[in-house]
Amino acid sequence: MKIQAALAFASNGPLSIETVDMAEPGPLQIQVKLVATGLCHTDLNVLANPAMPWPVLFGHEGAGVVEKVGSQVSKVAVGDHVIMTTSSCGKCPSCLSANPSYCTRFRELNMSGGKTCEGGCTHQHDAKPVFAGFLGQSSFASHLLTSERNVIKVDADLPLDVLAPLGCGIQTGAGAVLNTLQPHPGSSLVVFGAGGVGLAALMAAKIAGCGQRIVVDKVQSRLALAEELGATHVIDAGSADVMAAINEITGGGADYSVEATGIPAVMEQAIAALGIGGSVVLVGIAGAQASVSFNPTIVQSKKIKIQGSIMAGAGGVPDLFIPKLIGYWKAGLLPVEKLIRYYPFDQINQAIHDAHDGSAIKPVLRLP
Repeated sequence: MKIQAALAFASNGPLSIETVDMAEPGPLQIQVKLVATGLCHTDLNVLANPAMPWPVLFGHEGAGVVEKVGSQVSKVAVGDHVIMTTSSCGKCPSCLSANPSYCTRFRELNMSGGKTCEGGCTHQHDAKPVFAGFLGQSSFASHLLTSERNVIKVDADLPLDVLAPLGCGIQTGAGAVLNTLQPHPGSSLVVFGAGGVGLAALMAAKIAGCGQRIVVDKVQSRLALAEELGATHVIDAGSADVMAAINEITGGGADYSVEATGIPAVMEQAIAALGIGGSVVLVGIAGAQASVSFNPTIVQSKKIKIQGSIMAGAGGVPDLFIPKLIGYWKAGLLPVEKLIRYYPFDQINQAIHDAHDGSAIKPVLRLP
């Protein structure tokens, strides 16, 4: 079928809305008509990779309505409303131990370029292959193909344009805290970076009962929003001595920290901000060539724990975790809508610009 899709033809180039041919769903595939999709910094990071096989169809925070299902699909039916996340195999040791975010076939399933059951390409533009199936969906389009492992069915009365970011950014920030760190009630937690992921981590820290919730950023408007969302303290990294401020607030270092910028120097700060027995989780994407330095003696003597976290986090299963996040949203504990700025689909390049300059925390595109 013919769909409308925002294609990237070159690294860091503008996206162009084009007519694209998309294959019919195979036996294990699901065709979804998009209602909304979030724009995530992961899309922008990969857009900056010159080695991608252009053109590429990005997007991985999609939400929409099921239009067609393959003959072997039983999880959802035509007309169901769904949120989408990344793909996993369901069979490897990670998946079988309730860690699908760390599926051993993650790259194969999420960065294959989109394949039909016969092994051909699912998307074509002007009779040439399009690299699609990005992170299991390629949601910058009017329609997409996905699988049972990617979709989470939600009630039809829920606003898909609010909940779409739960598929990646909100899930990642909240999962880093609630699933990977699992902080103790009354503990202190510092979030470095008040973007969508960092603010989701802040809201999760409040849900978890952290007593001191500290947010570090350079943008005053984001720090103000952090206070509105439950930060007990905010630190302007552009003017304050961040380490001194954290030590003064916590009395010698935080119990937990979340690094959500992807900047190696900030990752080092997130480690240094910890007190004895502290744990840090790194969720910001720094790039394959980045490196982080720390003093092993300090890590040893303080019994510091350094962890990574992606998507639903350690022991997080999206089919269970995303409905839990929706429950928090319904209860007013996860006000995702306060992070969102909406754009019509044809203004996707403006949304990218605003994400780059920081004026939009979580851009969400509404499809016609």
